[in-house]
Parts: sequence; structure tokens; C-alpha cells
Amino acid sequence: MQNIIEIDHLHKSFGEVKAVQDLSFRVKQGELFAFLGINGAGKSTTINIMCGQLSKDSGSVIIDGVDLDQKMSHIKCQLGVVFQTSVLDAALTVYDNLESRAALYGITGEAFESRLQELATLLDFADLLKRPVGKLSGGQHRRIDIARALLHRPKILVLDEPTTGLDPQTRKTIWNVIADLRKNDNMTVFLTTHYMEEAAEADYIVILDSGKIAAEGTPLELKNAYTGDYITLYGVDEQAVQSLGKPYEPLRDAFRVSVPDTAQATALILAHPDVFVDYEITKGKMDDVFLTVTGKSLTGGDEK
Repeated sequence: MQNIIEIDHLHKSFGEVKAVQDLSFRVKQGELFAFLGINGAGKSTTINIMCGQLSKDSGSVIIDGVDLDQKMSHIKCQLGVVFQTSVLDAALTVYDNLESRAALYGITGEAFESRLQELATLLDFADLLKRPVGKLSGGQHRRIDIARALLHRPKILVLDEPTTGLDPQTRKTIWNVIADLRKNDNMTVFLTTHYMEEAAEADYIVILDSGKIAAEGTPLELKNAYTGDYITLYGVDEQAVQSLGKPYEPLRDAFRVSVPDTAQATALILAHPDVFVDYEITKGKMDDVFLTVTGKSLTGGDEK
């Protein structure tokens, strides 16, 4: 797969605050790319530079083969952005909001009506077209935000915390739509999120800390590098678990034993077959990776 986003040695400061420091990464066409970091790590600053809303101090940004410094108008046509804060007009109806936004891309008349019908079916909002946006629920509002970002059929969908505060069913609906767009349109999705189970589904992850890359790789690579494995043992007493000589914690109806990697888990099982009668092995989670890499937990909120 070819790179659709190439960022090299990007720098951006706000006075004494170095928001982005020597940032370099690649995003491949069609992949789900997760861009993670606590508030203030530099995620939104990077996105705003990519979208032309902020000027960079130095470095290069190339999107869809075009340098941001040379033809920003082309880049904006390739990006669909769902910001943390909605840019829709609360007083206007869903229809009027989308009609006015589409017109900015030259999509009018029958072309608009056709695209609106496609998006209303995809995101299930045909019954909301006459409703003022300000009267929508959080989940309904977010679906219209995404429809607005998709009107012009962008190659890259930037989702800045798209599911924060939404109920599980709405989050599932949104992720089903994203999966459909990636499968059918080969759309690239650039995601920031505070939900680690969403990040775990990404093709590639970059973790930012204080404007710098602290770690990057596939979810499996990051789990292997920064977390161990866990063996959950059922139907055993604590004395048997203690005899293994490994760190453990009691659960409600089991014990969870920590091991550095799968190889050591296998060796432990072979050495103590009488203890390992009913058990399961699991990898560490992305929450564990993030905490190990940054020393911080991931929480919601606004950031630079």
C-alpha cells in the first residue's frame, strides 16, 4: 500500500509551549490509523496543521502526494474532518445544514439530493432531515457530523474523538459505517480516541507524549513490546498459584498470573500440568501499553 499521508520533522510551538516536536510518521492508503495521546500531547495541533487551520513552524506535510505548502486547496478536498466540537448550525435543519455544506464543494441540485440519499441510508438519518440540529440527541448529532464530512467523498476521514460520550449502540453503528467505507471505498481513517478498544482495532498506532512519538507499531507489536501475557486460572486454590512463583492477583472466581511473554507462559504450563487444568492466556491490553509507554492513563477532555 502506498502512503497517503507523509509527515516529516514537524514542529509547532505556542510561545514557550512546544506542542509538536520533530514529529514524523506515515499513514498508508486504506488503513485505520490511530493517533493516541493524553490531553496536550499534540494530537489536535497536528490535525489542525494537516487541515490548514494552523500554520506549522517547520517540517513537511504531504497528503495524497501533494505538499501542504504548495496546494492546500487540493488537500482540503481529500480530507473529511469530524472535529471534537460540531461545526453544524444548531438553528438550521439537518437538510439545510448539509445542503449549505455541500454547496461549498460545488455539490448542488440533483447531485446533492443523490448524495444526501446515499448518506441518509448509510447513517440512518432519513427521518431527521427536517429536524433542527439543535434538537438532536448526541448520537444523532454525531451521525450528521460524519455525513457532513463525507459529502464530497474524501479519500481521508479524520475522526477526532468521534465517539466520546456516545452510548454503546451508537458507537457500534458509527464503527459499522467506518468499516463499510474502508471496505467499499478504500477510505483511509485517521483516528484519535480515548477508547483503547477502538485503538486496538487499528492497523497502525502512534502514541504521542509531550509532542513527540513515544511509541509506534501495530497493536500486536506494541502489546508484545510493552506488556506481558496473563494466564487466568480457574478451579485452583491460592497455594497452588503461589507455587508457580509468578506475580498474580485474585479475581472473583479465578487467579490471574502475569508472565513476560507467551513462551514463558508455555514453559510454565508444561512444568505444572496439574495446576493448569482450566485456564486461558490473554495478551495485555492497549490500556496497559499506553500506561507503560507514557506513565499516564488516557482520559477525555480538550487539548492543544
